[in-house]
Amino acid sequence: MTTGALGGSPVHIGAAAAASGVSAKMIRHYESLGLLSPVQRTDSGYRVYNHNDVHNLRFIKRARDLGFSMAEIADLLALWHDQGRPSTLVKAIAARHVQQLSERITALQDMKNTLQHLVSCCHGDARPECPILDTLAGNPETAS
Repeated sequence: MTTGALGGSPVHIGAAAAASGVSAKMIRHYESLGLLSPVQRTDSGYRVYNHNDVHNLRFIKRARDLGFSMAEIADLLALWHDQGRPSTLVKAIAARHVQQLSERITALQDMKNTLQHLVSCCHGDARPECPILDTLAGNPETAS
């Protein structure tokens, strides 16, 4: 990590990216979404980031790593910065996300099971018949 990003001195986007683990491209994207406050610019137009910006980027990265949406991250950031927040609001966002993850896991398991069944029905030989392609084409009766 860069000393400047940790010591309070403003740093350029490359150093902010290195200190936060977020690519420069994603930093600009997060800025465009309003997840970061407008950053200062040098006289020559380069973005400069302070310690709080880097700290916010780390927060965003950890939230993204857990699969939170950009809207959820915006809400979580606002709650994190609000020292008077009730933790029930944070818990509600996290609990809703857990439920969404559970639903996605179930859907992925269903897809996996369907594909496993289709793979087991396919002879995988020189014959042209293929239940996988038949199912994709809308003729699932041949996959039984």
